[in-house]
Amino acid sequence: MRFAVLGARGFIGQALVDRLNRESASVVTVVAPRLRSSAGDVDAVLADARSATGALADLAERFRDVDVVINAAGLAAPDGAAEDRMTGANAVLPVVAALAAQRAGVTRLVHLSSAAVQGDRPRLDESDDLAPFSAYSRSKALAERALRRLDDAAAPPDAPQGPPTAIVIVRATSVQGAGRPTTAALARVARSPLASVADGQPRTTPVVSVRHLVGFVLTVATWPGPLPAVVLQPGEGLRTDEVLRLAGGREPLRVPAPLCRAAVRTGYLAARLAGDRLRGAVRRVELMWFGQDADPAWARQNGVTVRGDVRDVLRRAGQQGRTDRP
Repeated sequence: MRFAVLGARGFIGQALVDRLNRESASVVTVVAPRLRSSAGDVDAVLADARSATGALADLAERFRDVDVVINAAGLAAPDGAAEDRMTGANAVLPVVAALAAQRAGVTRLVHLSSAAVQGDRPRLDESDDLAPFSAYSRSKALAERALRRLDDAAAPPDAPQGPPTAIVIVRATSVQGAGRPTTAALARVARSPLASVADGQPRTTPVVSVRHLVGFVLTVATWPGPLPAVVLQPGEGLRTDEVLRLAGGREPLRVPAPLCRAAVRTGYLAARLAGDRLRGAVRRVELMWFGQDADPAWARQNGVTVRGDVRDVLRRAGQQGRTDRP
């Protein structure tokens, strides 16, 4: 089996390439083209992807004789970046990659999406019930909808004869790893007076390690049978208080849940008045306090388990932060 990893220079892409190399797999590393788009709906995303003829031709050539393409490219900037860059990288590029994979006769395309497309739903799942809440999550949701539309359409005329490229979307959750800015930021919060959880019953959280994500993605990529359109990454079994204790080295403050809910409602109202720029920050506080349940149905039904090391990642991030302090 021959793999191509699109976005091989990124945090997750590099981790995938490293794992494939350790397993002596045949892997082609592909740098993602930089695309910009002002598309605001699926039709516009599909149109922009089909008009990116240079990128499409280049990727199709790079994907030649490849069995599985893994799209790990994208702009992971939940609070920033120009929207045209965000839409180009996170919505249009996945469709360009899928069209190129079809043209090259690739068997399977695995696209890394984000559980953020479901927003603040109490339980993450593999349904089409999307609730994006930021420029980042909207761009990821656009990609999912466009890929689902593309998967339902007939193969393009220039695609080789044979089975069409199967497209599967992996919804990654809160991925942590050494050197990742979001992990360092989590450790800083965990060490600060802000580190707190809502009181009451322990709550699960979708915080996972990059090792766990890589293992799950490669399980999906090499799965011998058919796959659903969307699969959700399972968690590593952490609770909200454990995350903060591991990363912060101390017990988090416990805040009355009604007070937390009132603060979240106020925060979302303030974010709406500020043009949604603060919505991502409010959502992260909400996750810290309340966590989020998940139902990774495909993994559960097929007995899929992968190894992760999120506890070690968080503990090391906390130790590194304490060492770096003056």
